[in-house]
Amino acid sequence: MREDLHKIISGDETVIAISTPLGRSGVGVVRMSGRDAIGIAQRFFKSHSSNSHLEHRTAVIGTWTNEDAEQQVDEVVVTLFRAPQSYTGEDVVEISGHGNPLILARIVENARTAGARIALPGEFTMRAVAHGKMDLIQAEAVREFIEAQTEQQAKTALRQMGGSVSNRIRPIKEKLLDIIAHLEAGIDFAEDDVDVPDNTAIVHMIHPLGEALENLEETFGYGRLLVEGFRLA
Repeated sequence: MREDLHKIISGDETVIAISTPLGRSGVGVVRMSGRDAIGIAQRFFKSHSSNSHLEHRTAVIGTWTNEDAEQQVDEVVVTLFRAPQSYTGEDVVEISGHGNPLILARIVENARTAGARIALPGEFTMRAVAHGKMDLIQAEAVREFIEAQTEQQAKTALRQMGGSVSNRIRPIKEKLLDIIAHLEAGIDFAEDDVDVPDNTAIVHMIHPLGEALENLEETFGYGRLLVEGFRLA
């Protein structure tokens, strides 16, 4: 597990995975993220236009072929999101083709032979966290939004994805860090003539934070009920 986490945080590898549910459908999407994503895509993708250059946030129609370009795999639409303006914060290429699991698997295998590896479960979102695109609370909200079974669950998860909870926690965290800095200064410079808050002042600084945390705790129970529902005996 620790080795897997290191792979995610380091960002040294380019990863790929089918992003749409397995099964036959009109459209299937393969997502690739990492420093080599663009180069790998260009080895297999041939634009129908004279300009085959992939541009940021532009969808290009073309053909996905085997590396020798002799065998067509699918007609696809390739969309590029350059770092840091992407979901993961890295270069991201999305290949939209026909929703045939066999065809999508061939696209993934092409990229894998060119140096990409299969993404670990949840790795795209964890890379987003590692690159500061979201925090862990928002990452959890992504999962809850995907798994939502009611409209209210979806609305709550969407608000959390937008930072509704994170924005309430952030000032508490910043204030606690400020208090810690004052305490460390009092310890490090105890014998020097340095003006630091006394214990009473520190308590007064902490007290409103306790109230804020209690308010958050009250909302947590309601949020769990929305996500998990009631348990009946």
